[in-house]
Amino acid sequence: MKSKDQYWLKSGVLNVIQNFSGVFFGFGSFYFLVRLLSKHDFGAWTLFMSTTTILEIVRSGLIQNALVKYISSSEPEEHPKIISASLSISGALTIACVVVNLLFGHLLARLWDSPELTLLFYTYNIVFILSGILTQFNCIEQANLNFSGIVVTNFIRQSTFFLFVVACFFSGFATKLVYLVYVQIFSALLSTIVAYGYVRRHLKFSFKLYPEWMRKLFNYGKYAFGTSVSSILSGTIDQMMLGALLSPAASGAFNIAVRITNLIDIPTSAVANIVFPQSAKRMETEGKDAIRYLYEKSVGTILAILIPPLAFLYFFAGYVVHFIAGAKYDDSIPLLKVTLIYCLLIPYGRQFGTILDSIGRTRLTFVIVLITASLNLGLNYIFILKFGVIGAAYATLISNIIGFVIAQYILSKELHVKVWHTLIYAYRFYPEMYEKYWLSKKQPKNL
Repeated sequence: MKSKDQYWLKSGVLNVIQNFSGVFFGFGSFYFLVRLLSKHDFGAWTLFMSTTTILEIVRSGLIQNALVKYISSSEPEEHPKIISASLSISGALTIACVVVNLLFGHLLARLWDSPELTLLFYTYNIVFILSGILTQFNCIEQANLNFSGIVVTNFIRQSTFFLFVVACFFSGFATKLVYLVYVQIFSALLSTIVAYGYVRRHLKFSFKLYPEWMRKLFNYGKYAFGTSVSSILSGTIDQMMLGALLSPAASGAFNIAVRITNLIDIPTSAVANIVFPQSAKRMETEGKDAIRYLYEKSVGTILAILIPPLAFLYFFAGYVVHFIAGAKYDDSIPLLKVTLIYCLLIPYGRQFGTILDSIGRTRLTFVIVLITASLNLGLNYIFILKFGVIGAAYATLISNIIGFVIAQYILSKELHVKVWHTLIYAYRFYPEMYEKYWLSKKQPKNL
């Protein structure tokens, strides 16, 4: 097997494992936490995690993709400067976010009538510092086309929290919310130590400031940051507006459909993580023709993987909803069917952003995502008032279709991408997998 094929197979398997474990542990932790905590405590924990997640995204969104891009596409002698500049920016952002936590943690706790959150916000600053170091380590490893350490460290963080929640549930231990933060501190510390073992051979930096690289990283990352924030809003607008315009129950019904379709996002995220450093590298060495092939091939691969489970979920939507959420969520069944349709467009949009970011067009990515998010907001408002809960699904479907058309027009102009090529690669995927990875194992080796 060629080394290039080995990279794609090994990296793909590792990233699928990582994304699947994230969904599994995330859903498992939710399943037990909602039964372990009181309604008030679970609501307070949800608000706390939403706030800290936003802070994490502010920091990682500004620096993560920039670090991966420039390390993977630059000469080795520049790597210490890039890493040092990245650490400088990340350190400054971490300090800023810690200060924000200290200043506003108490105010948020009072706003949400949850005084226990003050201690949680203050204590979480330790997690925030550790996760900043861990993110740097994982980005450096990804830029060097390695993913083993990322999978292991993410598994440690997620499984440690999950096992603690499960142990509390079955033992009847009345855990306090701050204990959950203590577990996060322990898992983040352990993950950071393990990550260092994987990345230390690539970890070369100097205790100097490199303004030129700091400017490059910041100028690249500011649009990636905007894209991340806009994407988060785009993915949550429908649920937030359902809760505001109709009721929390309507938002919950839609959330059931979203949770199921999140499982479909596993191969999409996995391939995106692999494609980004490869496309940044190939842009420097092989030009736009290689990037076009990478986009068409990666989207085709994702479609081939997605279509069978999407078809299964569509035709057996009722059984799936009843198995996961129970018969009381029958109103989620038509919502799930609509969301499954726009799942077919997600690979095109995700890889569009990945490819444009890797070739330095982060501003354009940001503009497109912002347009799509704004369109989604407007359509949700109109459709929810007119059609009710199903209107949110229709609004998101239409905004995704419009975003798809815009993205394909840009890719056609920039890279001469052809949509039907993705369908051809999808059709060829399984025969190629059979020939490359199954028949090749049966071929006798030349003596």
